[in-house]
Amino acid sequence: MKTWVVLLAMLLPAAAAGQQKSTTGYARVNGLKMYYEVHGSGDPVVLLHGAFMTITNNWTGWIDELSKTRKVIAVEMQGHGRTADIPRDITPENLAEDVASLLDHLKISQADLIGYSMGGAVAMQCAIRHPGKVRKAVLISSFLRREGVVKEGREALATLTADAFKGSPIETEYKKLNPAPDDFPRFVHRVLASGSKGHDIGADQLKASNAPMFFIHGDSDGVRLEHVAEMFRMKGGDIHGDIKPLSPSRLAILPATTHVTLMQRMAVIVPMVNDFLDAKQPKL
Repeated sequence: MKTWVVLLAMLLPAAAAGQQKSTTGYARVNGLKMYYEVHGSGDPVVLLHGAFMTITNNWTGWIDELSKTRKVIAVEMQGHGRTADIPRDITPENLAEDVASLLDHLKISQADLIGYSMGGAVAMQCAIRHPGKVRKAVLISSFLRREGVVKEGREALATLTADAFKGSPIETEYKKLNPAPDDFPRFVHRVLASGSKGHDIGADQLKASNAPMFFIHGDSDGVRLEHVAEMFRMKGGDIHGDIKPLSPSRLAILPATTHVTLMQRMAVIVPMVNDFLDAKQPKL
């Protein structure tokens, strides 16, 4: 039986032709030569991909929709896509520092963040560590602690190797784009090794963060529903909205949706994201 990780590798789109033109570049941040693309114009929003992924196989279609009204900055984080690896752990904390430094490089004082899976953890860390730089954060199928993942998911990751991605778009994109195309097995091992060390986010840290957050999950995405509710509660959820003021943070759980198929629900998710980002922050 295929694990959800293998399913992810097989269902993600390969590089798509005909994407809109963009400005591309590399930013030297924290010893990293970080690849980024800028699409559209308007208020800035940064897209943070999931583990093992690239801009293309995470955000195909999303960039076109979001950039109709916003300046979309899509990045490839340490070791991923066109961004070469460096001798440093690939952790959400380190990656969050890179995102903050990229905003400085681009002379953007504050931006919204949208992160999927690992990218969501990076967005949370960025909001916690650099509160002045993050206006709002959209977190898609992410979690605070490893115990927030269902048992089957933790077990699948514990046995994952590069062989699971053989012939998949994830492996193909890595070998096509990465400066070290033969290092894919090592890259997979490094991402998993860093993830196994923990780097959990404390409840007090999330609760104290200033940025409103939009938690988006599938009802079968591998993150425990109790954990999803806990995160939303920390950001002011779990109230009676007809009696008390609504929280500036939001929660959406999509039916019959998994970790993989969440990214295929763009037509449902993007309008909700736009509404969240456009909403004026209520006074509590």
